[in-house]
Amino acid sequence: MNITIAKSELLAALQDAAHAISPNSPQASLRGIKVEAKENRLVITGSDADISIRRVLEKDDINNLNIIEEGEILVESRYLLEIVRKIDAEQIQVEVIDGSLTKFSGGSAVFKINGMRADDYPSIDFTKPSSSVSLTAAELLSIIEQTAFAASAKDTRPVLTGVNFKLENGILSCTATDSYRLAKKTMPFASADSFNITIPAKSLNEVRGTMLGDLNETITISLNDKKAQFESKDMLLQTRLLDGGYPETDRLIPKEFKYVLSVNRNDLIHAIDRTTFIKNDNMTINRLSLSEGEIILSNRSQEIGESTETLAGTFTGEPLEISFAGNYVMSAARALRGNELKISFTGEMKPFIMTCEEDQTIIQLVLPVRTYN
Repeated sequence: MNITIAKSELLAALQDAAHAISPNSPQASLRGIKVEAKENRLVITGSDADISIRRVLEKDDINNLNIIEEGEILVESRYLLEIVRKIDAEQIQVEVIDGSLTKFSGGSAVFKINGMRADDYPSIDFTKPSSSVSLTAAELLSIIEQTAFAASAKDTRPVLTGVNFKLENGILSCTATDSYRLAKKTMPFASADSFNITIPAKSLNEVRGTMLGDLNETITISLNDKKAQFESKDMLLQTRLLDGGYPETDRLIPKEFKYVLSVNRNDLIHAIDRTTFIKNDNMTINRLSLSEGEIILSNRSQEIGESTETLAGTFTGEPLEISFAGNYVMSAARALRGNELKISFTGEMKPFIMTCEEDQTIIQLVLPVRTYN
């Protein structure tokens, strides 16, 4: 292989592919990035076996790709990125000299690095599944930002580490829960297809970090019962799906409420944030004392101290006191869109939901916690 290419374009493609790589993988080939030069295009692939990212650079006036000799090579990602990043030249030449020894040159700098045989790279099936739907990058970004944070960070129930995508009767429902909180986004979707899959939250966050820069771009999601592919004009991210049935979460969401609090979203976020240093068992537990005349947010720790703050807002219903994990409510409030936050309660130890009038496609649910102060 022997190519020349614009440094900026090569570096951007390598950085995207590196998002899929686990630098501590016990399999040496999976610590590498595969580079293939063929038919006036450069294909760059990274994978950790669960997530695979492929960038395709077609020859154009921006990347100035010139394939002198076709071929392929596998180079450990940390060395490859470091070399390309530090070469001080607009154009870089990459040449495989002898089997796996690879020369990188640009300006006055020359590096020779021992690569690996491309044949050692695992075979990744990028075959496109037959079922597909399309979203704008803006729509997909809102789904990920408003749900993925609520997925479980623990592997005790693997299916809860993902976001469930369910398309049925023209409605797309995206749900994430860790059993203590829940985020659900529902939107009309013009499609006769139906599916029920769970995508790892980690994979969705990689989609957010690599593919959604242009909010007007269309992202095609192709899927079957084993994998999902997210595809834009020059990039493909493929992820395995999580096995197992996703729990029926609709029954957890209350339908009738006895108490309703309306409060400025940012005021609540900032008020909770001011108390995050006051912890019990390494958790910030806040308490809301609600009545029609007063809204008080408090936090107390025997070891540290206490805080009390009166919030502006309106409350309807009998007086209520309820405690919750502050970081859960903060995360849920940040995921909502709008200035005025509506929090609906059914009882002291019952789940409560958070919504905003400006965006009724999203519901955030939080379970209260029991306190003795």
